[in-house]
Amino acid sequence: MLTRRHFIQTTTALFSATVANPVFADSWPTEAQKAEWDAQVSPPGFDPATSNPWGLHPRFLPQRVDAKDGLVPGDIHVDAVARYLYHIEEGGTAMRYGVAIARGNLYEPGVYNIKRKVRWPHWTPTQNMIERDPENARWADGMEPGPQNALGSRALYLYVGDRDTYLRIHGTPYPRSIGGRASSGCVRMVMAHINELYPNVAIGSTAHLYSAEDSVTARS
Repeated sequence: MLTRRHFIQTTTALFSATVANPVFADSWPTEAQKAEWDAQVSPPGFDPATSNPWGLHPRFLPQRVDAKDGLVPGDIHVDAVARYLYHIEEGGTAMRYGVAIARGNLYEPGVYNIKRKVRWPHWTPTQNMIERDPENARWADGMEPGPQNALGSRALYLYVGDRDTYLRIHGTPYPRSIGGRASSGCVRMVMAHINELYPNVAIGSTAHLYSAEDSVTARS
């Protein structure tokens, strides 16, 4: 079980679910289109430490913090209570980001492997999602990538062994949900923030999603 004993202490700040199915819609954006969308979702003069057009609580802006000894560089840890995602770095530090987690009992704590990552992904609702919200039926054949896509600008795909769990760590077109319980299973991030995180996450990294009961809270 993942418990408080494992985790992370906060120190100096630096700067900083939707359940998705891998069925593809019809087209992929060009690199030029991806770059244009990246510019759209990043504030002018974006500074992770201070840019906050989304009106987030300042604690959800990205920060560099100290990590406890023994955590594996490259791993991700999600604190379901504080609504933080930590990406462990070499040298005993971690980048901390504010997130939203799943509403109700849809959040699924556990240990996952990141086996796929996509810039500007497609999104297709699962049958369970459609049953919970029939309006999602209009996307049954897939939603094309773009700033309004439910997975936003980036997605990290969580697996157990070779089984796709349909859980993702992803950007969201609803940044004001950060800090709350909003998704259908996934971990949501501000798109500008996951764009910063994404190139630093390697395929094969481990993602630890802590339960609300056993989540650790960052402490100075």
